[in-house]
Amino acid sequence: MNLARLGDESVERFGEYTALHFEGRDLTNVDQQRTAARVAAALSRMDVGPGDRVVVLLPNCPEVLAAYTGILKTGAVIVPIVFLLSPDEVRHILADSAAKVVITAPELAAKVAGWPGPVILIGGHWGEWLAHESDVFATVERADNDLAVILYTAGTTGRPKGVALSHANLASNARAAASRYELDREQWNLGVLPLSHSYGLVTLNAGNILGTKSVLLRWFNPEAVLDAIARFRVQAMSGVPTMYVYLLNYPDADRFDTSSMRAWGSGAAPLPLEIIEPFEKKFGGRLLEGYGLTEASPVVSTTRLSGVRKLGSVGQPLPGVEIAILDDDDRALPIGDTGEIGVRGPNVMLGYYGLPEETARALRNGWLHTGDVGRLDADGFLYVVERKKDLIIRGGFNVYPREVEDVLYAHPAVAEAAVVGVRDALMGEEVCAFVALKRGAAADAAAIIGFCQARLAKYKCPREVRFLPSLPKNPVGKILRKELRALVG
Repeated sequence: MNLARLGDESVERFGEYTALHFEGRDLTNVDQQRTAARVAAALSRMDVGPGDRVVVLLPNCPEVLAAYTGILKTGAVIVPIVFLLSPDEVRHILADSAAKVVITAPELAAKVAGWPGPVILIGGHWGEWLAHESDVFATVERADNDLAVILYTAGTTGRPKGVALSHANLASNARAAASRYELDREQWNLGVLPLSHSYGLVTLNAGNILGTKSVLLRWFNPEAVLDAIARFRVQAMSGVPTMYVYLLNYPDADRFDTSSMRAWGSGAAPLPLEIIEPFEKKFGGRLLEGYGLTEASPVVSTTRLSGVRKLGSVGQPLPGVEIAILDDDDRALPIGDTGEIGVRGPNVMLGYYGLPEETARALRNGWLHTGDVGRLDADGFLYVVERKKDLIIRGGFNVYPREVEDVLYAHPAVAEAAVVGVRDALMGEEVCAFVALKRGAAADAAAIIGFCQARLAKYKCPREVRFLPSLPKNPVGKILRKELRALVG
């Protein structure tokens, strides 16, 4: 299950084909493998070998793919960093991972200023660095459980934690995810997710296995997404809910023909139920929600394009992955009961890098404890109710932010919404809603609260509504409740 071999296997299985389009350039799978071999040779000359950590700090571009495969071919470990992180966060990851080499871009070089190790700059040193290397490199053998990637999670508190993923973790998850693919491999897919994120990484690995072709965007932009879909007759993309909210509310969307789209994958955060019908009506295709987390490499469950879709569900487990709903004593609960989602399978991480106590807390009694609250139905469909830490307890009653947010998204003036708990002397916690309005729309707090009261039990309704131009998000587009909590103290 050596991840470095996925690209070679793709060439053997499918021959040479155009695998990638990026900003006017077409690259074949053979082109990519040759560049990756040169990267591996260049790294090897720098004494990079098995177990060494190499940081890749870049926006989406073909060089990311070449760097990843080249690093793995030497037996080293990829440490992807989302390029939007602050210099302080980058320095923490460099130190925590004990990185040996950094590959980045000139415009990002300031984020690694002062770091004593070698820095390879895309567009700078890159060409001369690879110019004299061979495009043949013998891949270093690695065992299934050898470390392949350390992905740093943003976390809700404290410093980012490194999630240690093995070759078998990532390869098994990519193969299982690929087994659910039901589209024409010769039609274009669209890549907008950061390749530095676990969700983007699994789409990359699965694409190698399937022999698919992708239009890659440097980053998400609604105009660029819609233009690419129309020009290339794109059939599918994977994204996060915020991307789909932005697309739905994009004022010029009607200019673009999206009739080729068949599947819009959604993950990394809960998909607001209220946007599904209008989105599909406007753009075509099906919005298919799945569930995962970096600690599970990352995909746990998916909804099949040709299968039953149960709105509100994140689908059924991938082949080889088990899900259980656990009580506080780690006992499996009956069908329909609500508890913590536990996961086990070959995709579950090795642990948190250098954090044995946190690893022991997350991996206990044979299960990965996700920190998410959910339930299973009789058909094995999973429903994610809430993050444990996001649960609001108002006067002894549980309030799940997701339920309130689904109502807020149904309001015709609301573009984005998130709900957090605020301390209250009488009730313990109260419900506070943060809302961003659609362009040109108007609504006040009283109208929003009244809208909720007509649709929810009173104890679930926001006591306070705060308006923001847009809600804070992480680099992947997931709304950050942590920052919203900081605004209410």
